[in-house]
Amino acid sequence: MDSTTDVLYNFGGQTVFEGSFSYGGQLSTLLMGAVAFDPKVVTIWSGFKAYFMRSGLDFDYVLFSNYERQVEAHFDGLIHVAWNSPLAWLQTKQIAAATSRHAVAVMMRDTDCDLKSVVVVGCDSGIESVADLCGKRIAVGAYDSPQATLIPLHELTSAGLEAERDFTVVPFDILVGLHGDHIGGERDAARALANGTADAACMLEANYRAFTNDGTLEPDTTRVLVTTPRYDHCNFTVLDGAPTKEIARFCELLQDMRFDDPELRPLLEMEGLRQWKVGRATGYDALENAIDRFGTIEEFVQSAGSRRR
Repeated sequence: MDSTTDVLYNFGGQTVFEGSFSYGGQLSTLLMGAVAFDPKVVTIWSGFKAYFMRSGLDFDYVLFSNYERQVEAHFDGLIHVAWNSPLAWLQTKQIAAATSRHAVAVMMRDTDCDLKSVVVVGCDSGIESVADLCGKRIAVGAYDSPQATLIPLHELTSAGLEAERDFTVVPFDILVGLHGDHIGGERDAARALANGTADAACMLEANYRAFTNDGTLEPDTTRVLVTTPRYDHCNFTVLDGAPTKEIARFCELLQDMRFDDPELRPLLEMEGLRQWKVGRATGYDALENAIDRFGTIEEFVQSAGSRRR
């Protein structure tokens, strides 16, 4: 028998989604999808799984080799919630719109909110303005990296420069499909700036600090030329048809995690957060504008959507 609900969940005084969802059968295990961009993903989610099980939620996770595979599995009903990159969130959102489905960003990390990317140049480069990038080589991360490619390049486009017309893009397409999560291409872009094979490099603002601290970039040799608008990063995505009560409990247990818990703290640190927050869909305009400008996900969305209409 199918059952319905009028609210996906409401806690902490905040209703995340209102509407009528239907789902069939009695689900025993809540399945979450995540992308295995690093071996630590197994450690993190095995630890979180133990926490969920101790708390009475029958939970398991499935790992994917890339986000496109995970997005398709979500629409095929193989998982109930997806730990999505910002690009995967927009892929899901657009496929849902094309197939009369509904996607909700239910939870995210505190560190997923209000990020910025930067375009970095050498202190002695003579590059003082965006216009000075004309004729220069700009190193970027992977083709599908929001923070190290799409958003900063779109910011330069908004300032009047066109890639390959006004400047040369030096791409580091490391592990395309992971949407820049591994930061390998981003680090290589920083190295290109350091060794002189690029005149500027794009990266997450927080990674710029990290690269300076770990020696990838020598201190006091580089500076920020351009800073992008703020944007949001990963979120847990749910589609209509999700098991409502289980999703609600999953979200409640995420919010119940405490950074001072000795068992959870190492896992939270590996996942890069102190606290889980209720998700929001308002922080993706910068990336949405970039993918619309560059056509980054258009082919995938059309292909995946056409097979599910």
